[in-house]
Amino acid sequence: MSFQPVLPVGGLAGYRFLERTAETQQAALRQSPALARDTDHFRERIGGIETAAELVADRRLLRVALGAFGLQDDLPNRFFIQKILEDGTARPDALANRLTDDRYKAFAEAFRFADATTPPTREAGFASEIIARFEAQEFEIAVGRQDETMRLALFAARELGTIAASGAGADTQWFRIMGTPPLRRVLETALGLPRAFGQQDIDQQLETFRTRSERIFGSGEIAQFTNEAARDTLVRQFLLRAQIEAAPSPSPGAIALTILQSAPRLAPLR
Repeated sequence: MSFQPVLPVGGLAGYRFLERTAETQQAALRQSPALARDTDHFRERIGGIETAAELVADRRLLRVALGAFGLQDDLPNRFFIQKILEDGTARPDALANRLTDDRYKAFAEAFRFADATTPPTREAGFASEIIARFEAQEFEIAVGRQDETMRLALFAARELGTIAASGAGADTQWFRIMGTPPLRRVLETALGLPRAFGQQDIDQQLETFRTRSERIFGSGEIAQFTNEAARDTLVRQFLLRAQIEAAPSPSPGAIALTILQSAPRLAPLR
């Protein structure tokens, strides 16, 4: 039987419950036989992998590697993934640099098959780092089967701090957020931006993100989210707005009834 997270309620209350019980629930996930087999295999075998071709040839290794970056749906696309890894990120025309989804770039940068003399797969701690990311993603996926909004909140709380502390330029950090679909959705919702907003010119989008962020959070830069309290404020804003958006709109009849019920009663005519 697959792991089933305990999520008694949704919204902000459900998120607070997950925060309080995360350590216990994630420990239960790690004990599930299927996940343990995959992570044990990755820990034992990844140190001997030196090329992209070797990685994609081992489906179980590839499942963990892709899952760590939220790219598990690409598991069947072995040739595409091999190209991503073999191109690396050093060249501007590398495939990962030309894709709008920034998770591919993060994936290629982590494995560095094209850009490093010695592959990082041999480095101490590499397996543990990828496995920790994979387990976090798997927990979020399990939560998402019950509540997709909650999954997005967990993802944002985990990833925003990493991007904020990356040392990249201010514009680059925003573009990474904008190029990572789950993070973009969280920011758009928290800032009250419509989905059609993404059709605007990219520089105009950046300016709008900054302006709204400064108005709501007090700063227009992603660097503010190195602070845990700032990330918590963002997640709370996202969850509250998402809950409002999900609430059913009242029918015209219900609105009319509410108006009639709230109107002052007139004295009877004599």
